[in-house]
Amino acid sequence: MNIDHLDAFMYVVHLESIHKAAEALYLSQPTVTARIKTLEQDLGIELFLRKGRGLTLSEEGKAFIPYAEQIIRTYQQGKKLLKKEDHPEEIVIGANLITSQYFIPFALPSLKKVHPELRFKFISAPNEVLLEKLLQRQVDIAFLKDVNHRGVQKHELLNNAVKLVVYPGHLFQFQKKITVQQLANEPLVFFECGAFDWNSVYHLFEVANIEPKIDFLVDHLEVAKSIILNKHGIGFLPSLSIKDELQRGDLIEIDVSHLLQIQQHIYATHLINGFAHRRVWDSILLSVKEFNNQSILTIN
Repeated sequence: MNIDHLDAFMYVVHLESIHKAAEALYLSQPTVTARIKTLEQDLGIELFLRKGRGLTLSEEGKAFIPYAEQIIRTYQQGKKLLKKEDHPEEIVIGANLITSQYFIPFALPSLKKVHPELRFKFISAPNEVLLEKLLQRQVDIAFLKDVNHRGVQKHELLNNAVKLVVYPGHLFQFQKKITVQQLANEPLVFFECGAFDWNSVYHLFEVANIEPKIDFLVDHLEVAKSIILNKHGIGFLPSLSIKDELQRGDLIEIDVSHLLQIQQHIYATHLINGFAHRRVWDSILLSVKEFNNQSILTIN
């Protein structure tokens, strides 16, 4: 049994395409197909069911996945050991842009403190790019928004719900329930970057047949937040970006649950057969807990 044949099999499994697997492996499609056929001959089973140009995993193929992953992982670990590499074992972590900016700077030092023997490589990229890198095994674990792909497992870790925030002293701070009309009359800061579904916000005004007063339309979170902090408007912002400001009282959250709710979560995702570095996974869970519970320290 050839390790390259197992590798080709797993790439096709995760990318769900011989064409994409060939591109990721820098091989031709016939070469990838030949490697899988040879592996099937060695095993004496059909790993894929072929119908025309399409293929789906057979039941035997599904059952073989964890064994193939284990063999590849053991081979890679043995290769590192025999090479006696000078540099430490590397863990590659990816995160979407918002998570990169607000959670990762807290998490990485925390992980390094617990695992000084490891080297952490970090990649910041859009959700679609991270998913592709994860499937190609260029990233060990990725923090991104909700994703559905049979090749990955996801674990809900961070609440990133979108909240309406105002500056201290704003009239909304002292009202129990604001109306759509009152909201539409205020100068609004709209943050749009493709990461969130703002249709529900627009729909809120459409249903009421009211035109909102959108004074600022920006694609950078810190710009949007700064405008609100400087009392030039109010706006809907994701929780991760305003966590510190809410704790300090620099921004005030306004309850608009009677009007709309925009729930968002950040998921830790890894390949379907589990995250290989169990001890690091436990530390990631701990860093999330500490991040959620951390208090703002007063600097004298």
